[in-house]
Amino acid sequence: MTDTSHHDQRIARMTFASIYPLYLQKVEKKGKTQAELHQVITWLTAFDDQQLQQLIDEGVDFAEFFKRATLNPHADLIKGLICGYRVEEITNPLTQQVRYLDKLVDELARGKKMANILRTPK
Repeated sequence: MTDTSHHDQRIARMTFASIYPLYLQKVEKKGKTQAELHQVITWLTAFDDQQLQQLIDEGVDFAEFFKRATLNPHADLIKGLICGYRVEEITNPLTQQVRYLDKLVDELARGKKMANILRTPK
């Protein structure tokens, strides 16, 4: 297996504030709304709109962002490829959480139904 420690460290240091506008741009370009983006982020992290704005204003990195988050207990149902990696096979917990978020944003942008994005156990 390839050593991804440098990649994992880079992801941990990235600020949520620097990535959030890219998420928003991606979904709005595909006709989705900021409210829908927030719904997806809230499902994964339990942050409400006010908390998200506070995290952006504070400039927290992804390490701190997910440290403060309450990860949805069904997040492990997120499967598939993102950035060339299968999210369910990522061994670094923080990198996996960031890729969960990336995957959900991608699914929203691709027009997947919200009920399917917000996974519930079968």
